[in-house]
Amino acid sequence: MNKKKVLIVDDELDMRIFLSTLLETNGYQPVTTRDGCDGVAKAQQGMPDLILMDVMMPGEGGVQMYRRLKTNPELASIPVIMLSAVAGDCFSHYLNMLNASLPIPIPRPSAYLEKPVDPDRLLSVVKSLVPLV
Repeated sequence: MNKKKVLIVDDELDMRIFLSTLLETNGYQPVTTRDGCDGVAKAQQGMPDLILMDVMMPGEGGVQMYRRLKTNPELASIPVIMLSAVAGDCFSHYLNMLNASLPIPIPRPSAYLEKPVDPDRLLSVVKSLVPLV
């Protein structure tokens, strides 16, 4: 059986371990990385079914990675769940400001969940976007 592949991009090791363990024990195949630049490269190499990513990361942060994903025709259709300690309203405002200067607006992520994330809520959202069956 082919497991659904989920790319996890977070600079915090404990969060990558938590998310990968949660997903693996629930039938998904997690792939992890710690920054946005490597995240885009892994997405291009492995074409995941879903991407879970943090907003605030060193180097190329989550917003820049998200923009690169959604402006790449090969990757744009992959659903993205943003996980962050940044309030959802702040992220929405930032995305609105970014979109004001772009000819083609970047769509909102498939879901935005604030940390600390409830494992059952996260699994529910993951399963709604990428069912195992």
